[in-house]
Amino acid sequence: MRRYGWLLWFVLDLVLVVVFAASGRSTHEESVDVLGTLGTAAPFLIALTAATLATKGWKTINDVWPWGFVVWGGTVVLGLGLRVLMGSTAAWPFILVTTGTLALFLIGRRAVAGLLIRNRVKLRG
Repeated sequence: MRRYGWLLWFVLDLVLVVVFAASGRSTHEESVDVLGTLGTAAPFLIALTAATLATKGWKTINDVWPWGFVVWGGTVVLGLGLRVLMGSTAAWPFILVTTGTLALFLIGRRAVAGLLIRNRVKLRG
């Protein structure tokens, strides 16, 4: 389990990106159906996967600095680029909301995980 435990954290990151997409669709009164939500999330899911692999996620999945910031930045920049290439828009308000929400989700998740892991080690130690 320990060897592949990073995959659970990665799946949580993927779920958070899907939550981001579903929230955006709901806010803009679009259907929050599975295919529509995955279509909205797709550029960011691809970007998150690429950023995680580029940072050797199997070793760095819970690091806030610098890898959490690299994953977040890569997910935002590549995700927005892919979104535009796939035919959607990326207006400034969307860019700002995307940047902030994914910072909260991807960096915040790593910060919380780090605290939980450190506290668990202290309790065992």
